[in-house]
Amino acid sequence: MITSNAESGDYEEPLRLGIDTGGTYTDAVLLDRAGSVISTAKALTTHHQLTVGIGEALKQLPFELLARSSLVSLSTTLATNAVVEGRGTPVCLLLAGYSAQQVDQAQLDKIVRGGQCVLIGGGHDAGGVEREPLDIKKAHQAIESQCDEVAAFGISGLFGVRNTEHELRLRDLVHSLTDKPVTCGHELASQLDAPRRALTVAFNASLIPYIDELIRAVQVILSEYQITAPLMMVKGDGSLISVELALARPVETILSGPAASVMGAALLFKQDNAIIADMGGTTTDIAIITNGEPVVSSKATVIGDWRPMVDAVRVFSVGLGGDSEVRFQGGVGLAIGPRRVIPMSLLAHRFPHLLESMERRSHSSTSARSNRYVVQLFAETSQKRKFSKAEAQAWERLADGPLDLEAAAESDRELMRAVARLVREGVAIYSGFTPTDAAHALGKMSHWSTPAAQLGAIIWARQMREVYGWGQFKERDPVGPSQAVQDYVISVICQTLVSACLATDPDQRNSLERERTARLFSEWINGMSRIDGDLFSLQLDRGRTLVAVGAPAPIYYPEAAQRLNITLALPEHAEVANAIGAVAGSIAQRGQVTVTQPAQGIFRVFGLKGPVDHSHLDDALLDAENQAIQLARKKALMAGAKEIQITVSRDQDVVDDPDSPATVFFEGRVTAIASGRPAMGPTERPLPQRATGVQSGADLTGQTD
Repeated sequence: MITSNAESGDYEEPLRLGIDTGGTYTDAVLLDRAGSVISTAKALTTHHQLTVGIGEALKQLPFELLARSSLVSLSTTLATNAVVEGRGTPVCLLLAGYSAQQVDQAQLDKIVRGGQCVLIGGGHDAGGVEREPLDIKKAHQAIESQCDEVAAFGISGLFGVRNTEHELRLRDLVHSLTDKPVTCGHELASQLDAPRRALTVAFNASLIPYIDELIRAVQVILSEYQITAPLMMVKGDGSLISVELALARPVETILSGPAASVMGAALLFKQDNAIIADMGGTTTDIAIITNGEPVVSSKATVIGDWRPMVDAVRVFSVGLGGDSEVRFQGGVGLAIGPRRVIPMSLLAHRFPHLLESMERRSHSSTSARSNRYVVQLFAETSQKRKFSKAEAQAWERLADGPLDLEAAAESDRELMRAVARLVREGVAIYSGFTPTDAAHALGKMSHWSTPAAQLGAIIWARQMREVYGWGQFKERDPVGPSQAVQDYVISVICQTLVSACLATDPDQRNSLERERTARLFSEWINGMSRIDGDLFSLQLDRGRTLVAVGAPAPIYYPEAAQRLNITLALPEHAEVANAIGAVAGSIAQRGQVTVTQPAQGIFRVFGLKGPVDHSHLDDALLDAENQAIQLARKKALMAGAKEIQITVSRDQDVVDDPDSPATVFFEGRVTAIASGRPAMGPTERPLPQRATGVQSGADLTGQTD
């Protein structure tokens, strides 16, 4: 699909090329210097080989205009989707000074995805003083035993943001023993809270192969088009960084797609107070705009069930999209997501020969596998190395095309079990009935195979009735079950919008309570529930506009907005808002340094080279400011910024002393923000290289870790 606002000859000025790779679609857009959309394109994302989908999108844009690209920037939901769906490559997490209780608290064993958490003696205290010597011997053994088993290493030391010595020594050791990528906690987060920092490190390490694959794919395509413009990527806070820095710190791009959609929606529909909702294939991402600005926070970032310690636009991200699996859930009945599946309509669109198989399935006996075909996704080398013989054979079989799981169950149960394990590991994906299929069956979509969507609805309705005992649908009627799914999706959207508004400072311990409250509030707002004689009513802020973007938005949000009684905006080009947002931002990097008073008259600065004590507060704050500026400037230069401007702020925790006119100083944080525009114009583009342990500068701030 392509849209164009002008003939290629009408534009002589440099243009900006934005590319967004999502779970279902890859979008591309050309913007002029003023931010006006010149041309857009959309193609299916090809997970097994990203270059194909990216190439298909760029092929639709005018070739002459592509040649004028002076800046290329990427956004992606691949990392967000991997977290929401519980995928990721295996990592080895080296934890200096941590306890087993902290590992359990952060559920780190789940995040390392088949790798290992290794507890190593070491770590520091709140004052940056070594608690115990670093156990280099144990670390050496762990690295050697894991280097061929994992995709990357992560390192986090207790109070590592107060003293980086142990993290740096472990990083050097990893570099000496392997060429695998390695990430340190102090490079990603400046706050205390050791378990969350370790969680963030684990995410970062596990996502490196995904971002590496994307960046390499884009570099290959740009080389084919002879585009030599600087290549940038969107961070979770909406700002841009160089792809080299994105590869070193991919966790900062974990909300790249949602942040880009916020930036794109804000550019397409300027509104000081809004609720922005981006519905894609895998997730729905919601952000609140107040006084023209989204909230940027490291405390309120929620992705599925996790809260990584990443500065990002405050986005409420849930597993609800056009490709979310419609399923039965005991005690509830109908449920959607968070798992993404290949819609039946898309499966038959890509593999038309499967339509005959689907037709047979719709007439045969029904099981939980009746609409299950398995499609190959992406496997990193370390994952393939861990395949059993049966899994390796299953992987080779999937390379030939989709596998009918029901047929495999009848003829080769070992193959069926092997592909099921590949799906659990996130390297393959099932097909299934989705909201996208329901929309096709209802005539609200037509870009993929409507006959396959109708057959999918028939098979799914029989599954619900015969396997799970749920639903009263007419035999071989695709409309009834599809309408039920359509209505349910809209009700979930309403509940999700209310939940996002309640999640101003999310606390995972209260997430279930928030969901129950959101469901109740949503029903009150849209009139589904009444309180004794309508004693009171609820409503969303009438001064806000619901700005809905993403390809499925026009199908669901008009009715959702009507139910919630809120003004709706569906901007032009909303279906490619992410790609527009990819080139709408500037570069902004933060440097933060903490000052504490560990004893009366001693002011300790936790800076770039470890703790330094001063006898006067003013001297300590000035030292912290200089180091924060140095750090922010260095990070901005690494991110690709030009014409850098720096702002500095101080945040001090002080208490008035009732016995004197003085105040008591406890802690201070000095933050420098270095911002600038991205470099534009031709540049020397290096040949694509596999991810290795590229590292960045350190963030240091600051009593319990």
